[in-house]
Amino acid sequence: QHLLPPRTEQHIDKKCAVIDLDETLVHSSFKPIHNADFIVPVEIDGTVHQVYVLKRPHVDEYLKRMGEMYECILFTASLAKYADPVSDLLDKSGVFTTRLFRESCVFHRGNYVKDLSLIGRELNKVIIIDNSPASYIFHPDNAVPVISWFDDPTDTELLDLLPFLEAIAESDDVYSVLRTHGFTS
Repeated sequence: QHLLPPRTEQHIDKKCAVIDLDETLVHSSFKPIHNADFIVPVEIDGTVHQVYVLKRPHVDEYLKRMGEMYECILFTASLAKYADPVSDLLDKSGVFTTRLFRESCVFHRGNYVKDLSLIGRELNKVIIIDNSPASYIFHPDNAVPVISWFDDPTDTELLDLLPFLEAIAESDDVYSVLRTHGFTS
C-alpha cells in the first residue's frame, strides 16, 4: 500500500517533488504575529488556539512554477488539523496533488522521518525539499536542503532554487543533477 495514488495523466512524465511546509514554505506561531498572512483556528484538547502564519517570501511564485514542472506532494510532520487548513489558504490553485501529514511519517530515533520508499514513485524520479535533514535521513541522496525560514522579509531562497529545480525536472534521473551540484554522497 503506497502513500500516493497512481499518477494522473497530467503528471505521468513529471518528476515528483515532495515539499515540506513549516520553515520551508511558511512559519507558524501560537504567539500573535502582527503581520500574519493567515490566522488559522486549531483545536487542541478541546481548546481552540489561533495559529498565526507567515508565508515565506516568493512562495506563491515558487508554488506556481513547481506545479508546472513537477507532481507536487505536500509532506509535513505536522498534524493534519493544522496543516490542512494552512495548505488550503497557501495553495489556492491546487498545486499539491496529495497532502501527507504526521501519520504518514515513520517515527525513528525521536524524529518523524519522511520515508520516500513508501510513497509509490521511482526514487530516481523523486526529490524532497525540506529544511530538516532528520526528515530525509533515509534518503539523503534525494534531498534539496532548504535554509529554515522564520520571518526574514528579504529571503530569496525559494526563487534562488528554481533554476536548479528546473534542471532536475528536465533530467532523466534526479541523482545525476543532485550529484553534479554536490548534494548526494
